[in-house]
Order: sequence, then C-alpha cells, then structure tokens
Amino acid sequence: MNARPAAGIRAPLYIRMHEADNVAIVANDGGLPAGTVFPCGLTLVDRVPQAHKVALADIPEGAPVRRYGVAIGYALKDLPRGSWVHERLLRMPEARALEGLPIATVRPPAQPPLEGFTFEGYRNPDGSVGTRNILAITQTVQCVAGVTAYAVQRIKAELLPRYPNVDDVVALEHGYGCGVAIDAPDAAVPIRTLRNISLNPNFGGELMVVSLGCEKLQPERLLPPDAIPLAADAPAPDVVCLQDEGHVGFMSMVDSILRQAETHLARLDARRRETVPASELVVGVQCGGSDAFSGVTANPAVGFCTDLLVRAGATVMFSEVTEVRDGIDQLTARAATPEVAQAMIEQMAWYDAYLARGRVDRSANTTPGNKKGGLSNIVEKAMGSIVKSGSAPIAGIVAPGEKARRRGLLYAATPASDFICGTLQLAAGMNLHVFTTGRGTPYGLAQVPVIKVATRTDLARRWHDLMDVNAGRIADGEASIEDVGWELFRLMLDVASGRRKTWAEQWKLANALVLFNPAPVT
Repeated sequence: MNARPAAGIRAPLYIRMHEADNVAIVANDGGLPAGTVFPCGLTLVDRVPQAHKVALADIPEGAPVRRYGVAIGYALKDLPRGSWVHERLLRMPEARALEGLPIATVRPPAQPPLEGFTFEGYRNPDGSVGTRNILAITQTVQCVAGVTAYAVQRIKAELLPRYPNVDDVVALEHGYGCGVAIDAPDAAVPIRTLRNISLNPNFGGELMVVSLGCEKLQPERLLPPDAIPLAADAPAPDVVCLQDEGHVGFMSMVDSILRQAETHLARLDARRRETVPASELVVGVQCGGSDAFSGVTANPAVGFCTDLLVRAGATVMFSEVTEVRDGIDQLTARAATPEVAQAMIEQMAWYDAYLARGRVDRSANTTPGNKKGGLSNIVEKAMGSIVKSGSAPIAGIVAPGEKARRRGLLYAATPASDFICGTLQLAAGMNLHVFTTGRGTPYGLAQVPVIKVATRTDLARRWHDLMDVNAGRIADGEASIEDVGWELFRLMLDVASGRRKTWAEQWKLANALVLFNPAPVT
C-alpha cells in the first residue's frame, strides 16, 4: 500500500501486494481520472476504475505482469507507467502442471493453542455439535418438492410456534433422484452429498424423509442403516411415501408430513444449548462475486481468522477447485504430509479431466462481474482466493460429498459455483459459514448461519442490511487485517451461540441445494 489517506480525506491511493509487483490496484471509490498524481509521483495515463490495476513501471510487450509476486499474465503490447492494465491487455499463463510440485515443504512455526474460547451449542447423539436446532426434511427426489414446500409452510405457521426451542424447519430441496444414471460410477457423489447433508450437525440427528415411491433413489439407498452414525437408541429414518395407498388426495399427503414432523419437533424442542469449546466449530469459507479487493481485505482477514480457529482446535474448510488450481504449488507445499499433498493433486487431476470432458477452458472462470471488479483472469483470482486459508498446514482433504473426518485446516474439493460449494460444505459437516464478496450477492443458506463479509466500504454502505462485516476498512486505513480477523472470530462465537443473527438469517435468504452431479442424465 503506497500511502494511507489522512482521516476524512480521500487522497489518491493505490494498493501494492508484493515488492516484486509491477502493478497495483486503485483503492478510491469510483476510481481515478487520467492525470491523477499519487504522492509517490506516479501519474495516471488513463482513467482507472476502482479495484483495477495501474502499471507502476513501463511493461514491455511480452513481459510478465506481476501481482501477489507472481505473473498473472503477459503484456500483449507495451504498457506505459501509469496506464490501466486490464484483462484485454494480458495473455493468461498456462496452467501449472501437476507434476514436479513442492510436496509438504513449508513448515510454518507452530502457533500456541488458543484456549478459553467457547460458544453455546447443541450436542448431538453422534458427538457433533450444532449451532442451530433445525428440523430438516430430506427429499429423495425432486418430484415431491411442491408437496413438501406446501407442508413446510403449514408446519411453520401451525406447529413451529408451539416449539420455541426449534429454530426453523427446512426442506432439503434438490433436483436429483430420478431420470439419472443412478448406478454410474460418479452417481456416488450426489447420493453421498444428500445423505451427509441429512446428517448435518444443525439437524440434531432427526431424520425425516419424504419419498414419492417410484424414484430411482429409494430411501433405503439414500440412508442405509450402516451409513447412519446415530446413537443406539436413536430412531431410524422416518419415511413418508406419497404413493402409499393410505394417502387419499393431496391434503392427506400433507397431513401425514405434519403428523410425522410434530414427533421430530417435540424431540428437538427438548434440547438445550450448552457451553462447548470453540474446537466444535466446523466452518466453511467461500468467496463469491469477487473483486480485486477480495485478496486485499476480506480474504486476508478471513485467513487470519482461519489461523485463530485452527489454533482453537476448530475445523476450517476452504474450497473451490478452479479458484485455487493455479496456486496448486502453494497448497501442496503447505500440506501437512506427502499423503495430503498427493490427495490434493488427485482431486485437481480429477477435476481437470471433468472439465476436459465438457470442453470447458479454465478461462471461463472469471465472470463478467469479476472482471468489472478488477480481476483479469483466474490466475489473479486464485491468488486472492487462497489467502482465505491462512497459513496453517493443510491437514486433510475432503472429496466431494464426503464428511470431514478430522479437525484443523482442510481442503474440501468443490466446484467454484457458490451454491454447489455451499451444498458440499454442508455435506462435509459445516455448522457455520463465512462468505466474502466484493461485487455483492444475496447468497444465503437455510441450513447454517452465513456471515457475509464485504471487501469494500462502498458495498458495505450500499448493502448495509446484507453485509455483516466491512473488511473495506482495511483498505480505508481504518483497521488492520488482524483487527477485522479478531472481529470476525468473536462474531462467529456470538452467531454460533444464537446470541446474534446474521443478515442472511434475518431475511431468510436461502436457495435450494445444488448437488454436484458428474453422472450422465438418462
């Protein structure tokens, strides 16, 4: 960062991430016009929008353009000092090969444990801890979604007020279950995803299922007894089958769902929060609607918070294959063991092959909004995305749809699509979610609290009733990365305890689950 403006004065300001960088981003709201002179003497040749790059030195044609200390592209023509550097002026580097990578070479100094931090959570029969007390109704197939949605409306209106200790009732709606190659090898991914979401810690071990009856994904396949880690005295999955002969008419189906729901609500209502250590948090971190500030403010603050959580013994998952693929060498170097590094390489190779089958180029990720926010390509985006993971060793890998099996910093291999990533992190056992955004998105999940972090003060101001934390204060010079990281850590404990609701919770922002389905449709 070349300078901090005096309080209340918006002097021209750019942010440089690494001493080797030959570009920086303009920090001022609305950008800066041509002719603007920075305190260091740099003069803008072009108008440069906020978050977009300016050349700090003359960059010859073919020379690397460096940000975060790495080449994010190569100049397609001579770029004079002070000019606007954007995606149309760059040739993207080739993807990093998955051979010859550094393997478990980084050994950061051990950080002291962070002790004494707790939250008020719900202990479950399987030993996990929930941050919310929710009745989830699993659906085996998309065909029952309308009936279940109608029933959930009635449950919320007629039954939920009688059970004040239950936070919500949600239908696990999705577009899967029939019309698919149910026995194809990759069909295991969406099936285990839905199964493990049904077992999410925020649902208290109550398994209620709505089935049509004729679907390919039968209840016993979705939730076989040997795949449900419940206590010995816990009830088996409770299935309402709409095609049962006892159902006469639509309202008969709905009434059956309500009767079964009341049994589960009564059990959930008897539960109470208890004090548990912060190590029981399972946090998913994600970014969406990213801009060039994401890797400067919000994601570094989340990364600092990630380190705090790991020191407290918690589990933190970062994800999004295509958004970290170009930094694979950084990640394999941070693997705790060679086995973890190899598992990460295998996940990247699987996804490379998946994209190749669909003839999708990696340049498809960056979106038009990302580019408008100053991100030129996926290499630049990857560098800003990775910093959410902090500096701790990567302790394990979670394959798509699998459940996290250990604590610490984990890489959960998911696509970059917001709701697919969120869905897979739910399956992994996430009980709290952190989502950073620079362009803005009304993202939300019904199953877990979502804390939204704005990368820019302008966004936090305009979307004041959607953003929970303003990391833009870092770029404004009003707070440090550490300040915002600690603020986020303490907010997590309050949200996990139910003492505070996020904006996404207050507005009940939630989309249907989006299952990652690599299997072909029949």
